[in-house]
Amino acid sequence: MSDYQETLYQGYGQRFQMDRLLHEVRTDHQHLVIFENARMGRVMALDGVIQTTESDEFIYHEMLTHVPILAHGSARRVLIIGGGDGGMLREVAKHRGVESITMVEIDGTVVEMCKQFLPNHSRGAFDDPRLNLVIDDGMRFVSTTQERFDVIISDSTDPIGPGEVLFSENFYQACRRCLNDGGILVTQNGTPFMQLGEVRTTAERMNGLFPDWHFYQAAVPTYIGGAMAFAWGACDSSYRKLPIDTLRQRYAGSGIITRYYNPEIHQGAFALPQYVLQAIGKPSND
Repeated sequence: MSDYQETLYQGYGQRFQMDRLLHEVRTDHQHLVIFENARMGRVMALDGVIQTTESDEFIYHEMLTHVPILAHGSARRVLIIGGGDGGMLREVAKHRGVESITMVEIDGTVVEMCKQFLPNHSRGAFDDPRLNLVIDDGMRFVSTTQERFDVIISDSTDPIGPGEVLFSENFYQACRRCLNDGGILVTQNGTPFMQLGEVRTTAERMNGLFPDWHFYQAAVPTYIGGAMAFAWGACDSSYRKLPIDTLRQRYAGSGIITRYYNPEIHQGAFALPQYVLQAIGKPSND
């Protein structure tokens, strides 16, 4: 029985007991490991960084899908960038009003391995007839596609390796171009306590691109360093300030059963700690 030591940060990290190694492969893009851990269930790591665990993935996936889709209220076309494990797809597919789901994942091996070794993430969602799965570079896709989307969800790895370009100014600009009027972009943005520089950089890039930009957060134990930040860019500034009654109505109407998300969490998630607000240059009452 060996240990898996995460290598994301210098001098600080987390260690998982590897009860059983299920799969290890060097794909065309990255080094992928899937193993079992008694506490967290099945765990996937890429290039030394923990990506997802069975026990708490629901928090991350629910918050990156239901917040923008329910805030939008009438999203028909959704684009997922990354998300090869299928968890994001599973949650998006729960929205009956969504007519098409395009998923662009750079690494086809990740999709195949996760179907096989992390089936609880996708729960059959890869068979959804609304899905168009594209194995391609996310940056290239948003730069060249003629399609337009109501919600874009960037479920990338950390800003190192293949995921680095998904934090670039060009990427945000290309996503903005791909959004329909009234569209929303959300992106994984790391844990602010450990990655405040990335949050600040994203803020600079969102500012001026979107009529309304902000961050929201959720505590996902797997992502070491405290609460995780998600970037929010909306073409309509009213989406972030929806009355709680509207959110409750939409949530009830969706018929979706969640384990983390609820309308109160949705509203409260946009309240940010003072040190994050100072880093992005926003007042607490924005």
